Amino acid sequence: MTDRRLWSYKEIAAHIRVQTNTVRSYRKHGLLPPPDHVEGGKPYWYADTIRAWVARRPGNRGHRSRE
Repeated sequence: MTDRRLWSYKEIAAHIRVQTNTVRSYRKHGLLPPPDHVEGGKPYWYADTIRAWVARRPGNRGHRSRE
């Protein structure tokens, strides 16, 4: 089953346990995947997109983010 909920910076930050500005910085530096959707100039990612990104992040070492 796929998770097509759209996540903003806030949901991504909560998922990986960092501040929202850290996630913004990741995007600014090209460390986040491209947004799956943009609405009103704001980027959003599918939850599955972010989970896949977290799984392949350097330094992940099998750490599982909170659901």
